[in-house]
Amino acid sequence: MSTLRIGMAQVDLTVGDFDRNVELVLRRVGEAAEAGAQLVVFPEMTLTGYMPEDLVLRRSFREASRQALTRTAATLAEAGYGDIAVVVGYLDSDCGARNAAAFVQNGEVVARYFKYHLPTYGVFDEDRYFVPGTELVVIRFGGVDVALTICEDVWQDGGPFTAAAAAEVGLLLNINGSPYERNKDDIRFPLVARRAREAGAPVVYVNQVGGQDELVFDGDSFVVDAGGRLLARAPQYAEGMFYLDLEVAPAVSNATPVVGDLRVRRVDAPLPPRALPAAADLPEVGIAERLVDEEEVWRALVTGTRDYARKNGFASVVLGLSGGIDSAVVAAIAADALGGDAVHGVGMPSAYSSDHSRSDAADLARRVGAHYQVVEVEAMVRAFVHALKLTGLAEENVQARVRGTTLMGLSNQHGHLVLATGNKSELAVGYSTIYGDAVGGFAPIKDVPKSLVWRLARWRNDDAVSRGHTPPIPENSISKPPSAELRPGQLDSDSLPDYELLDAVLLRYVDADAGFADLVAEGFDPALVTRVAHLVDAAEWKRRQYPPGPKISYKAFGKDRRLPITNRWRESRAAR
Repeated sequence: MSTLRIGMAQVDLTVGDFDRNVELVLRRVGEAAEAGAQLVVFPEMTLTGYMPEDLVLRRSFREASRQALTRTAATLAEAGYGDIAVVVGYLDSDCGARNAAAFVQNGEVVARYFKYHLPTYGVFDEDRYFVPGTELVVIRFGGVDVALTICEDVWQDGGPFTAAAAAEVGLLLNINGSPYERNKDDIRFPLVARRAREAGAPVVYVNQVGGQDELVFDGDSFVVDAGGRLLARAPQYAEGMFYLDLEVAPAVSNATPVVGDLRVRRVDAPLPPRALPAAADLPEVGIAERLVDEEEVWRALVTGTRDYARKNGFASVVLGLSGGIDSAVVAAIAADALGGDAVHGVGMPSAYSSDHSRSDAADLARRVGAHYQVVEVEAMVRAFVHALKLTGLAEENVQARVRGTTLMGLSNQHGHLVLATGNKSELAVGYSTIYGDAVGGFAPIKDVPKSLVWRLARWRNDDAVSRGHTPPIPENSISKPPSAELRPGQLDSDSLPDYELLDAVLLRYVDADAGFADLVAEGFDPALVTRVAHLVDAAEWKRRQYPPGPKISYKAFGKDRRLPITNRWRESRAAR
């Protein structure tokens, strides 16, 4: 057996920022060189950032990616790291756009691998952008055969891993831009372990961290041996270099089999691995523990909010603080993401706002260290209502729209990013006011069901207590019945089912695409199913105008779920 010291680069990338991404590669390889790494592996589309979407269609963008790869190889050699093998993801334009991985050493691109399986489900549209590869590239590096694969290649049967088994490779590298969603590792890790057993070789799985628009990447890079046993795991949401000394079987074959429509191509690395330093010098990653569900989700929301603000040039955020659970949780997320001093809360009481709403909002701001101001909106609301002679729902909506206009005015004046505070349950059934509480540039809990919002609040407070800190969310905001406070005595329960029951129906109807008959067969009341389905279907136009927010579920509103607005299909008894 041969031993390779492998560095897994779990990095936060920025789409289109080639200079920064190249510099990041150089810096991380420099760290890896000091740790004695012989092979450093970066995530999918490292140089472009992931996902670049329709930027892929631009010839100028594809050419910039190829130039960035050439520059990366040359710069690494000039910096004295030419003998380190570096695997980096990029965008190629060989016979069409390609999602590619490059094996770089000695100042040159030794080999290029093009992704074979292109995902076309959920948030992925890769068949729209890329031409699939036709070769499995195997690099002989220091007497070890190393095969390159990319993300979806591990999720589909056949293809690269089957070809790797036929070629008797000693090691597979799988580079990823795999977005976070709850419980994904319950599927991902067993799948990678199975592929390792199928190929008869260890697999190094490297994923990125950070936020990109609505996607969040949690890292969670890991290594399994040929039997699928976990050898190392990097922590979630942690950017950095993580190392492992991995025993790899020496090359035993020069075969170039063809498996289906995929052929094996072999390439020799120009230089052998650098000599290993003493084992005691290695800062090994070990096996990081998985986070509990609430912490995993909370950190996804914090990461998504932080990176959306930072990467789009916002140093501060503004949001309405109503004293309710949703705005309290969003403010706490923003404070964790950017620091309390960057959070500007605005209380906007109207004639129907309760005393506890005012005091809870001020208490929340103190707890998270946010700025807080009160803007009395009643006179503005009265002016609209009187001028337009509004009553009922129209009057209620004016209150929300005046608040939305107030927040956008403060955003324009001070350069804050406006955070919308609606949750997935409300968004699903249209329980929000367009151009009112739906305004904003980013919506941190857009994909969080209301029942989970409460769980997250309790977890965050408990976590603060366990660390000796002040719980950020007032207990009264958690325990009181939710209300929009747009009319006297109003409660959410006046208009909606109990949130636990509503969320159970939404999980099946929205996330799982269950129909009326499916839901009734599962025990849900037919009248409830019809009512909820009608509310969801009727609110599609509102959701199209809602700000982006971090995806945490299997099916978030946005790219995951694409339904027509003009649509006569209804899930009801008559539609069976």
